[in-house]
Amino acid sequence: MAEIIRMPKLSDTMTEGVVAKWHKKVGDQVSSGDLLADIETDKATMEFESFQDGVLLHIGVAEGKTAPVDSILAVLGEEGEDIKALLKEEEKKASAKKEEPKEEEKTEAKEIPKEEKKEEKKPEPVQEQPRTFNSSSSDRTKASPLAKKMAEEKGVNLSMLQGTGDGGRIVKRDIENYKGGGAMPAFVGKESYSEVDVSQMRKTIAKRLSESKFTSPHFYLTIEMEMDKMIEARKAINEAAGVKISFNDLVIKAAAAALKKHPKVNSSWLGNKIRFNEHIHIGVAVAVEEGLLVPVVRFADGKTLSQINVEVKDLAGKAHNKKLQPADWEGNTFTISNLGMYGIEEFTAIINPPDACIMAVGGIRQVALVKNGQLVPGNVMKVTLSCDHRVVDGATGSEFLQTFKFLMENPVILLGAGSI
Repeated sequence: MAEIIRMPKLSDTMTEGVVAKWHKKVGDQVSSGDLLADIETDKATMEFESFQDGVLLHIGVAEGKTAPVDSILAVLGEEGEDIKALLKEEEKKASAKKEEPKEEEKTEAKEIPKEEKKEEKKPEPVQEQPRTFNSSSSDRTKASPLAKKMAEEKGVNLSMLQGTGDGGRIVKRDIENYKGGGAMPAFVGKESYSEVDVSQMRKTIAKRLSESKFTSPHFYLTIEMEMDKMIEARKAINEAAGVKISFNDLVIKAAAAALKKHPKVNSSWLGNKIRFNEHIHIGVAVAVEEGLLVPVVRFADGKTLSQINVEVKDLAGKAHNKKLQPADWEGNTFTISNLGMYGIEEFTAIINPPDACIMAVGGIRQVALVKNGQLVPGNVMKVTLSCDHRVVDGATGSEFLQTFKFLMENPVILLGAGSI
């Protein structure tokens, strides 16, 4: 008997999927465990295996096409089996699910008297021509037809002339008397653009961040910290330990330690209650070609710098290759977005739900600092904490940033025994 395979829900935020590739075609024998298709979700392209045996009788979603979750992806059955009735029944069910207009919204159509009924003639479509712009002429410039023709022949820009005719109108003698040093070359430009379909990832980013921005009352706290000691500490670690710890690894480590001391920042708004997370899962924003992914470093407060370094590199690689699994991006309690490597000194970030806060990290820059009454060169870095005011108050966020700054400026305390 024929069985319907439906578009699976491969992530908690997935509402529709795109079939990136079919690995079977109609008529092929399919066994349980066979790779059936690659499905692009809002966060990754994932392999979808068949859980049934049979012959592939019908493909419901063509390659590159989008379909909602639970719609017909394919039909498996016995060779030669008639599935028309099955597909028709599914079509009826889909139609029945569509919401009917409410009774109060229904309006009765008034019948038009026969003599008043007229068939509207639809205008024929007009093919749009490319728009071009010629800088050698202007519809706004007052000029006689002969003057316009002479200007075009001589390559004279009418906007450069002062007309001597009535009302400043440019006439023949103005063209003849023009001594502008030769013809002005005409420039013709052409408008053009390209359009691409919005990817599942970009749709989800737009939806989630719009919801966050317009439902969570954001406020922002920015703090600057000296980085000279941290720069020296990182250099010493990399030389002694033979690893390549990044500044982002150090930021994650310091943030995890600060969150341990300020659990109110490591929280979530759940509508009728607030969740204070005792575990610390830090989401690390990773820019990919189609948008932004946020894989999660779990239990970051208990991991060494080397462990954080290896894990972040592994997750970033998976993100770029679309190999992240749901377990890699779910469960964040706090998020860090770092644009310092792009030369950005300071920015604000939109909170990544369900977190109450996200920290935006800028680049390290050299400035003149006042120490002991004298100007000396130094390195500083700014971070901005975006807070959901329903959960985190200004004082709470400020105390967290003070602790974070203290740890970044005093790496000896942050990098205690067993932390590397």
